[in-house]
Amino acid sequence: MSTLGLAGRSRPRRRLVASPGAWVTWGAVAFFLVGLLGVIGSVLVNSFGTRWFGGWFPEGFTTNWYADAWQQFGLADLILVTVEVSVAVVALSLVIGVPAAYVLARRDFPGKRLVYLAFLLPILMPPITYGIPLATVLYKFGFAGNLSGVILANLVPSVPFVILTMTPFIEQIDPAIERAARMCGAGMRAVFLRILTPLLVPGILAAAILVLVRTVGMFELTFLTAGPDSQTLIVALFYSMSAAGIRAQQSVDAMAVLYMAMMLVLLVIAMRFVNPTQLVARVKEEPEP
Repeated sequence: MSTLGLAGRSRPRRRLVASPGAWVTWGAVAFFLVGLLGVIGSVLVNSFGTRWFGGWFPEGFTTNWYADAWQQFGLADLILVTVEVSVAVVALSLVIGVPAAYVLARRDFPGKRLVYLAFLLPILMPPITYGIPLATVLYKFGFAGNLSGVILANLVPSVPFVILTMTPFIEQIDPAIERAARMCGAGMRAVFLRILTPLLVPGILAAAILVLVRTVGMFELTFLTAGPDSQTLIVALFYSMSAAGIRAQQSVDAMAVLYMAMMLVLLVIAMRFVNPTQLVARVKEEPEP
């Protein structure tokens, strides 16, 4: 018998049967996904159904509930407010966060890790924990109850999000490029606007999309600071669900489907421009000051 045959027989066989722990894990994941799809499917079907009592499917299907939801809830105004808040939060977060990320990426100073920890807290902590005292302060100074209060409240987690997203992009740029530009007579403003900004376009786009998704989906801070004329789509959806019996459930479900569709589109766009693991990698790779 050849040596090759002996080596092939002595090679350990792969296990074809998964361990009990793997079966339990995949079973739990499958149960969760089936339940989630069932909930989403029931809302989607009910948004098109006429009447649904005691059966697997409604008695008929119609698209009139979407027209009713658009008129009853004033979805045009809600979407406009949502867009205004989201665009303002994205723009202000980039204006504040990108320069701050540059300082953290290029400068070493005592307490740098504590500064990073301070930026992580609004992202890691549940928004309701700091949303109530934040809303109290905004109401005290007259900012809450309008668009300005909603924008200021959403800036609290959005600016750190931009900083933590942009810092790895800035660190990937060779500082020698900046030194060469300064040797040619460029000032700091020219270096930042003409040299760094074009190189940081992918990171800025990724941060902007992530902040946009987060702002559209932010309920707690918006709910605590919004007024009658500054409600975003998610807050209006909560009020419509809590007012049971006043409006048809199909109209509420139609509004929920429109919101889910908006969030799905934003999430798909976000996943095309950003790596979800880059924030974790950034925290692990940060050296001691």
